[in-house]
Amino acid sequence: MSRKTATLLISCPDRTGIVAAVSEFVHRHGGNLVHSDQHTDRTAGLFLQRLEWEQERFALSAAEFPAAFQPLATRFEMTWELRAAEQPPRMAILVSKHGHCLYDLLARHRMAQLGAEIPLVVSNHPDLESATRDLGVDFLHLPVSPATKSQQEAALLERLQAERVDVIVLARYMQVLSAGFLSHWQHRVINIHHSFLPAFAGARPYHQAHERGVKIIGATAHYATQDLDEGPIIAQDVVRVSHRDSVRDLVAKGRDLEKIVLARAVSDHLADRVLVYGNKTVVFD
Repeated sequence: MSRKTATLLISCPDRTGIVAAVSEFVHRHGGNLVHSDQHTDRTAGLFLQRLEWEQERFALSAAEFPAAFQPLATRFEMTWELRAAEQPPRMAILVSKHGHCLYDLLARHRMAQLGAEIPLVVSNHPDLESATRDLGVDFLHLPVSPATKSQQEAALLERLQAERVDVIVLARYMQVLSAGFLSHWQHRVINIHHSFLPAFAGARPYHQAHERGVKIIGATAHYATQDLDEGPIIAQDVVRVSHRDSVRDLVAKGRDLEKIVLARAVSDHLADRVLVYGNKTVVFD
């Protein structure tokens, strides 16, 4: 499956003429725009834009693009990123014992809904190996303890690099990745967790929520950073609950929501719809 379009993500100080200048650049080099969206963060004074164009007649290769585009980028003080890979991105999934998010992503992959290759699932437990291999994906068991964490991360990094992985999805991977590991994957590690934080932190959050009689529960997908659970948010959602719901009901509803929110975040990332600035994101339609 080849990549037939190129996507350009731009952020820069807001001023007039940016849209016209970038569109003219793409047109001048033979690109046919298929999507163009923009947002102005007036508080930050920033202009943010996503452009997507057909590559078939575009005169610049990915290697030639930076030199040709740099004068325009300098003129408008742009931070930019071109995504024009010819092959679909390669995604690794990290998981512990809870398989709901893993099963959902592998099912979507099997139905060709993600637009990515999944060469590898990695876990610190062996529980999900059989199910993963049954779905045609390689499984790597890397147990970890406080004493072996650095060696485990080194082995994990080596395997991910060998597999040419572009993005990592933490599908309820119950280990904290070190800052050193994450430094290799800025804005390329997607995590999912319940949205009870910071109110119900720690163990048994659904039990805590049930005791407090919460009326909504939620899930948040975000890019992982060294600040635990505080990275740029990609997707969130909530579902209503009531006094009739048991802890088991809350857990079931929470897991369903986690699957949906994580899949949405992964799809948006893989489609190059997410632009990160500061600790925030714009997710273009």
